Amino acid sequence: MSAPFSLRPYQEEAVRRTIEHFKTSSLPACIVLPTGAGKSLVIAELIQKARGRVLCLAHVKELCQQNFEKYEALSGKTGRKAGLFSAGLGSKDADREVVFGSVQSVAKNLSEFDRPVSLLLIDECHRVSGKDQSQYGAVLDHFTRLAAEGGAPPPKVLGLTATPYRLGMGWSYRRHFRGFFRTTEERPFEVCIYEVSLREMVESAYLTPPRVFDAPIAQYDFSSIDTGSLFDTSAPEPVNALLVRHKRVTESIVDQVVSITVTQKRRGVMIFAATVEHAKEIAGYLPENETALILGETDGAHRDHLVDRFSQGKIRYLVNVAVLTTGFDAPHVDFIALLRRTESVSLFQQIVGRGLRLFPGKKECLVIDYAGNGFDVFAPEVGEIRPCQDSQVVSVQCPECGHDNQFWGKVDEEGRVVEHFGRRCQGQIHRQGPIQNESPAPARCSYRFRFKECQKCGAENDIAARSCGECREPIVDPDTQLRDALNLKGALVLRVSGLTLAALGTRLKITYHDEDGTSVSEFFDFRNAPQRKIFNREFGRRIASGRRPLDLQEPEQAVAIKSHLPVPDFVVARKKKKVGHAWFRVEARIFDYEGRRRRAGEL
Repeated sequence: MSAPFSLRPYQEEAVRRTIEHFKTSSLPACIVLPTGAGKSLVIAELIQKARGRVLCLAHVKELCQQNFEKYEALSGKTGRKAGLFSAGLGSKDADREVVFGSVQSVAKNLSEFDRPVSLLLIDECHRVSGKDQSQYGAVLDHFTRLAAEGGAPPPKVLGLTATPYRLGMGWSYRRHFRGFFRTTEERPFEVCIYEVSLREMVESAYLTPPRVFDAPIAQYDFSSIDTGSLFDTSAPEPVNALLVRHKRVTESIVDQVVSITVTQKRRGVMIFAATVEHAKEIAGYLPENETALILGETDGAHRDHLVDRFSQGKIRYLVNVAVLTTGFDAPHVDFIALLRRTESVSLFQQIVGRGLRLFPGKKECLVIDYAGNGFDVFAPEVGEIRPCQDSQVVSVQCPECGHDNQFWGKVDEEGRVVEHFGRRCQGQIHRQGPIQNESPAPARCSYRFRFKECQKCGAENDIAARSCGECREPIVDPDTQLRDALNLKGALVLRVSGLTLAALGTRLKITYHDEDGTSVSEFFDFRNAPQRKIFNREFGRRIASGRRPLDLQEPEQAVAIKSHLPVPDFVVARKKKKVGHAWFRVEARIFDYEGRRRRAGEL
């Protein structure tokens, strides 16, 4: 029996890369494919090629069902029989050679799995936290123990996701197959072995182009509340209170959504609300006979019924509160309206992804972001929370290894990077192993754009480091340094708002100013090699956020580029006295400060 599905070239490549990786490595790996790219077909093909038992985990029953059905369709009569283990699907078949299970059901019933597996597949693997006490951790520990008891190797672990990052954790993997590090910290997956970008998928006509707009008018003003409360479902009152005050705005937005839907003949409209009350209000403004409302409390059978009616085109508007972001397949969706704020780029991508599947007659998917989230769906994430609303993803080349890093940053009107918030280069370098002909061991480039210098050995460390990575000596915390200085008699702590430069022969005079008009100066004699070295280490190394470190030799060179010279956040000076003369001598400059004294009035 011939399979009704055939793999696309990128799906075949994902399978090939997986087989190659696990031939030589047991390290957990992941594959990144955009929503709608057909991860379930990749899973089905991998299962067919796998030796030994396979367990495929997902976090919702819909994904379990989809992956199971795609495997059955692809394998036909020739493949190994598969079973489902999901309480939500009413099936607990743990004895098959291939099992598709919900992680909740499997984790609660590990005693029913008494044989090891050779391959553990995890769909939507960005949900794996890496914590041993998590459900995913419990499942992996169980099958690792079973393998050890039987003298078999531990299971190979492969994750698949469209969004390989978690809010609060960052990237789900450490290294990328293209030769750079995302992080040096522990992550659930060691390496991303294959990735296809959303832009590649759209340009290759495998996905529908998204047309994303930040609503120019009628935006909700979420700036007055703590965005953290938007994720706290146990206390939605702040969000509700804000929306109650803007009911006319909500009604105007819904009127616009309906008008666009009718005039542009949109077939499937998904609306994402902020809270349950908000969703009910939105549904109340929509045509009753064309609208369905799905909430977390909606009965499973009724939810399935509503989704089926929507998929069949019997309902045009589907309103929900973040319950249809994964495991939902309605290819005809061609209009998405976001009436909720989120700091999670992963959630934003999942929402937009609902409308990117191909469908006959569908040329693009309209996405209107009424909450002003401001994410670029094609370049949405750098592994850290956006530092400020006007920042965007920028490319920053490492001056040491040449790697093009992706950091949050700011650009001018001509698109040039004027500032970035990256700390360390993500580039991957190869170190020769100690044994001849040994494969080079990958390591992360050591160049730091921002750093905290060890007072003892001079090594550069991360700005959040508490001890030196080279000599292990404690690094003075900036807040402790400021507190101690404030408690000293004759000390001056200046919150620097700007600086001025003057070349005086071979000496450079730097005067630091605060907002109240207080100032303090220091001098660097460029004829003196140690003083010149201190200046270049403190200032030249940090010019242009570390992108273009300079080794200046003359005071005039510094004056010529004064607008690019980095400004410390604080300067600490001590009062010195000689007969008939007193002055302040700068003893410390604090750059890249992130402590609790960030705002004026906190000294």
